[in-house]
Amino acid sequence: MGAVSLAVLAACSSGNSASPPSGTSSPAAAPPAASSPSTPLSAEDKAKNDALTAYRGMWQDFVESGRTSDWQSPKLGQHATGVALTNLSRGLYADHYNGLVTKGDPVLNPTVSSVEPAGDPKKIIVSDCGDSTNWLKYRADNGQLADNEPGGRQAINAIVEKQSDGSWKVSDFGVHDVGTC
Repeated sequence: MGAVSLAVLAACSSGNSASPPSGTSSPAAAPPAASSPSTPLSAEDKAKNDALTAYRGMWQDFVESGRTSDWQSPKLGQHATGVALTNLSRGLYADHYNGLVTKGDPVLNPTVSSVEPAGDPKKIIVSDCGDSTNWLKYRADNGQLADNEPGGRQAINAIVEKQSDGSWKVSDFGVHDVGTC
């Protein structure tokens, strides 16, 4: 996310504050395979992959919606729920209200930091160091940068939970200040 997007988002999120994610893969990139196709994944490995896919999907949905500040996009609920969905929508609404759009893409490199309960996960904590260097806020009316604050690397923590339909969605996240990772 751009520094402005992240600042707005961080202000709404349960985490500290600031901007977007970093890493070496794009938000839409699929998580690396945990094993070869001939070896079935354990329930825990499948849950980890599904949680990372949901996390990346949430940011991709937010990136796409941010290009027009579409705070009502139905895509936002595909990978986010609860506080996470509320914060995404509020951040986009604030951008819409202030005449801002977000251009570019964050770089993500999420990892699973905990699984609860082990063996049959229902809740997974994802840690990331997102990079918003190339994901910034612009004025929608003239295309100029919204501010002079550069993006950068920032710590992101997310809770991804298994839903009653078996899908995984991000239920909460916190984006910390630029320079926190």
